[in-house]
Amino acid sequence: MNGSDDHDVTGHPTLAHNRGAWDRMASDQHVLTRPASQRELQRPLQTVDASGWLRDGIQGWNVLCLAAGGGRHGPLYAAAGGNVTVVDLSPVMLQRDREVASHYKLSLRTIEASMDWMPMLGDGHFDLVIHPVSTCYLPKLDKLFPEVARVTRPGGLYISQHKQPTNLQASLETHLGQYVIEHGYYDPTPVPPARSPSKLREPGTREYAHSWESILAGICRSGFVIEDVTEPHHAKADSPAGSFAHRCSYIAPYIRLKARRCGQPSLRCNLLL
Repeated sequence: MNGSDDHDVTGHPTLAHNRGAWDRMASDQHVLTRPASQRELQRPLQTVDASGWLRDGIQGWNVLCLAAGGGRHGPLYAAAGGNVTVVDLSPVMLQRDREVASHYKLSLRTIEASMDWMPMLGDGHFDLVIHPVSTCYLPKLDKLFPEVARVTRPGGLYISQHKQPTNLQASLETHLGQYVIEHGYYDPTPVPPARSPSKLREPGTREYAHSWESILAGICRSGFVIEDVTEPHHAKADSPAGSFAHRCSYIAPYIRLKARRCGQPSLRCNLLL
């Protein structure tokens, strides 16, 4: 059975702006808003867990797909046996989740809310929080990771992917054969938008480059221990200059993190922290 809850997320100018951008992307069927295919839903964990972090399965787990609307993550984790809640800023993206769930007779709940403000969710409810690339859409991360920690049970997993800071700082095109840094590391303003369509910038969104401290230390200081790290590989050195694959040969675009929620008493977590 599908359920939905709507909450006002339009109060912050950046949130309202990015909400509208993702609504348009979903309506235009942008590649990042395409739902999971039937074939992918038949092999859900193989589709979403290339690192094998969930190799033992998630049957019966309470799963939060955070900032993850669009008919992909929520249905895939539901197909893998999770009790799924999808939180997203965009009502059009959440509608895509409900459509896919209805079509394939999957059960999930959708909530329209900002990823860093989820008072409708109970403390320690989730065994697993899945958070695809989206921290770049928040001007600050100070409230995000404590909120994720609050809703994750002790021992639960937080799997997140982020745009690496240099990815957001650097130019999308080459200048005299080189990519150049055009946005300051500590600059709190949005990064320059793409001048032409790019797989590295979502059209019409405001994106922010966050420091490694704000991402990595923010996760650890909120009560998680990082257990593993991968960098999804998209590089092809012989690709045309300025292309997605060529740029990825010089600037790693993403980092994916597996973190575990600490709890008290926990000697292991205390020692690691």
